[in-house]
Amino acid sequence: MSAPPPPPHMQDELACHFWSSDTLRSRSVSNVILSGVVPVPAPPALLLADWERDIAQQLQLEAGDVEPLPLARARVRWPDHKHCVQAVADWTRGLGLQEVLAGSDVALMACRGAKYHHDGAQYGGAAFCNLFLSEDKGLDLHFPALNRRLPLTRGTVVIFDTGQPHAVIKRSGSGFDAADFLPGTDCSQVFLSWELPIDDTFVAHSLGIRFDVDPATAARLIDGQLCRKALPAAVCASSGRWAEAD
Repeated sequence: MSAPPPPPHMQDELACHFWSSDTLRSRSVSNVILSGVVPVPAPPALLLADWERDIAQQLQLEAGDVEPLPLARARVRWPDHKHCVQAVADWTRGLGLQEVLAGSDVALMACRGAKYHHDGAQYGGAAFCNLFLSEDKGLDLHFPALNRRLPLTRGTVVIFDTGQPHAVIKRSGSGFDAADFLPGTDCSQVFLSWELPIDDTFVAHSLGIRFDVDPATAARLIDGQLCRKALPAAVCASSGRWAEAD
């Protein structure tokens, strides 16, 4: 399902500049969130224990951090990994995305909540497709600009534009508060994350992406950037509100 688009002036003030081969191009930022819940088995208890140990000892995640876990090692001890991938592939195919998942880069990620941020500068050429593997711990994936919250349960799957601000926050909260993710709190989330190419015909159509919306700014930049009103865009880590970067 998708959220209704905001008024046109909200859509037009954002432009994401991304590398397409050797060229910087501009594009719109989608206000469409595609989400659902797919049936996936719980990871084995020993693998869950490994993840928690890595989160605490190797990654040393603090409140709001998002970091990768070793996927290759996990696959060896995760016989149902292929079923998780298949469930997402079937779901994306049902959305009309054809076989895009099979050709997309994937990572295993972990977080202890997530501060409000966007990924439009580093991952402007992609949309994220995330499959959450952890049980319901009273957390939501929040898109503040769209007033959209998704309860995170095992099997929650979502596709969204990397330029769209988002965070993982306490379900009862109105913003990101590090006190909700103190050491000793059972609040970690593990998820698979695919980078779907934004210029794929089916991805662009499903998210309503428009290309080359700001070629003048793209021509003067030297690297990928998310811009709001033609200025570099930043997000308040606790509230998710937009603010122009210095």
